[in-house]
Amino acid sequence: MPSKKALIRRPGPRVADGLVTHLRRAPVDRELALRQWDAYVGALASHGWETLEVEPADDCPDAVFVEDTVVVFRNVALIARPGAESRRGETPGVEEAVGRLGCSVNWVWEPGTLDGGDVLKVGDTIYVGRGGRTNAEGVRQLRAVFEPLGARVVTVPVTRVLHLKSAVTALPDGTVIGYEPLVDSGSLFPRFLAVPEEAGAHVVLLGGAKLLMAASAPKSAELFADLGFDPVPVDIGEFEKREGCVTCLSVRLRELYA
Repeated sequence: MPSKKALIRRPGPRVADGLVTHLRRAPVDRELALRQWDAYVGALASHGWETLEVEPADDCPDAVFVEDTVVVFRNVALIARPGAESRRGETPGVEEAVGRLGCSVNWVWEPGTLDGGDVLKVGDTIYVGRGGRTNAEGVRQLRAVFEPLGARVVTVPVTRVLHLKSAVTALPDGTVIGYEPLVDSGSLFPRFLAVPEEAGAHVVLLGGAKLLMAASAPKSAELFADLGFDPVPVDIGEFEKREGCVTCLSVRLRELYA
């Protein structure tokens, strides 16, 4: 069984200045955000994940959302070109980190834009959100890198949320979950399960039946428990104020569904 590794990046001094697209701006308590981040990292570690801290990018307020900087499939890393120009300084440290792990490294080039939060992997299927942060050229370049490796790339429209994974993620059995008012086209997924809360659409697969998820979605946690899964709630409220969720705070490697 391959080891489970997760790239993480500590919240920087400007985390309160992060971008907001679909939410009204609210103040962020940096000290509380740091405590919440520590608890999130601790939850990964306590469930067998080796956490690898990427070098800081303190000039980039959104750098804690490290998932947006890279997509990894079959040990091949595609370094993103974030749709928000203010985030492009986040990628060099992540490029170095995946290189140290032995990944073959590729890049998204101008005029392509791609955010890792727009990419949902379910087995060998890669769903890519085409919306505000990821453009058609970014999708084309991702397809060119991963289809030769056996991936099936499916483009999904994203208009109601920041990223595809702001709307949907997947359970261990491959069922895609989402909060229906924010999902553009649930019919694109072979199996789709609606959840009762927006934050309930975001899960990180810790292994087995365990699901890391936000504490702000208790009804969704009850639903998952009823289905035989084991929710592991964490409070990430300060990051939710900046449209963050449990998936975007790490890059999970050696994981079947990411």
